Amino acid sequence: QVQPVESGGGLVQAGGSLRLSCAASGKIFSIVTMSWYRQAPGKQRELVATITSSYNTNYADSVKGRFTISRDNAKKAVYLLMNSLKPEDTGVYYCAVLGGNWGQGTQVTVSS
Repeated sequence: QVQPVESGGGLVQAGGSLRLSCAASGKIFSIVTMSWYRQAPGKQRELVATITSSYNTNYADSVKGRFTISRDNAKKAVYLLMNSLKPEDTGVYYCAVLGGNWGQGTQVTVSS
């Protein structure tokens, strides 16, 4: 099984950037689809970005052009580069395996 662990969250001003990292254990990492989700206070968890084993990517409309998901199979890691951050990007960000395990989440706070 692949078990994700997130890192890289923090406090940033609007317009700033952060890069989240997700370290994943497991022998099958290279063949699984990985996703980033987020949950804002009082809101449902939403899908932010996905990357397949073939490096195909998809993004929520709200982050297109600002966020970039990538993966490094040699390091068993997935990344989310977030640029031009907005206060509405605030939330707990989770790394997840499609149909599998979730990480514990990392807090991202964007101040106005």
